[in-house]
Amino acid sequence: MRVLGIETTCDETAAAIVSVERSGEVKILSNEVLSQIAAHAAFGGVVPEIAARAHVEAIDRVVERAFETAGMKPGDIDAVAAAAGPGLVGGVMVGLTTAKAIALVTGRPFIAINHLEAHALTARLTDDLAFPYLLLLVSGGHTQLLAVRGVGDYLKLGGTIDDAVGEAFDKIAKMLGLPYPGGPSVEKEALKGDPERFDFPRPMQGRPNPDFSLSGLKTAVRLVAERIAPLSDRDVADLCASFQAAVVDVLVDRTRAGLRVCNAAGISPSTLVVAGGVAANQPIRRGLTRLATEAGLPMVAPPLPLCGDNGAMIAWAGIERLRLGMVDDMSALARPRWPLTELRPQDAAPATTSAAE
Repeated sequence: MRVLGIETTCDETAAAIVSVERSGEVKILSNEVLSQIAAHAAFGGVVPEIAARAHVEAIDRVVERAFETAGMKPGDIDAVAAAAGPGLVGGVMVGLTTAKAIALVTGRPFIAINHLEAHALTARLTDDLAFPYLLLLVSGGHTQLLAVRGVGDYLKLGGTIDDAVGEAFDKIAKMLGLPYPGGPSVEKEALKGDPERFDFPRPMQGRPNPDFSLSGLKTAVRLVAERIAPLSDRDVADLCASFQAAVVDVLVDRTRAGLRVCNAAGISPSTLVVAGGVAANQPIRRGLTRLATEAGLPMVAPPLPLCGDNGAMIAWAGIERLRLGMVDDMSALARPRWPLTELRPQDAAPATTSAAE
């Protein structure tokens, strides 16, 4: 089974081909990602119109490169999957239209993928995990705790009531004059700083409901930065280190609450999983690993190239759905908002072709 996956929800134009061999071995045959960071850096964030135009200009050659790297032609694939949302709708439409065209020309099934589900299932691509597992999904636009009970079956335990974690990192970086994207910049500066110099708040810590809040922490950093301005290089490093330490504490505490709620609901997770772009942050990984050890669970995070947006995760989600006969027709729409909890396995149309064909 070989599936082409296309991802264009934000500022990466990506295409990949993932296969499942008859032996059951999973192989990423190609995984091409073209980043738009340079195009958006001057604005300190993603500009939707610029992103959509860049996707239009790049999509054909990125898909072509994915086939070339895999040593395949379009007729060799068994299905085409594309992220249909949530995301910037202009970009989503580019990938969705391209995938539908390839599916029509090749006569292969088309699968509309929820971008968040692709992140949620990436751990099964890399580690072959059993359901259910507890997922901390952290990215530029999303911060959620979910019980992943199956493909299309997600129980939301908690989420952010204001800023997403990645958004908070980006805003702190911009506030301190650091390069975009903010997450890697703050993490790099934090390595040189003292995480105990500033005692920033840990919002929502200790509360039984596993929700998140980052807005107050972000404000606390701004107030301190304004008070001690002008900032030296040491000040910036210490602010980043102290902010990051607070974020790690918050995520660990909120995930611990999520584990309690999960168990109270009668769900015994096999694994603690962190996914999404912010999952690349090493202190966050270490904090969650300590929590998982405390809870007697393994902790899984995707390899760094699969944390950010990529086509391989879309292709894998397509494989997961194709196995269950969950394919879509050409009426599938681009969706700027698409909660994971709206997905249901029984909502899928019957497959028009078997996985073995």
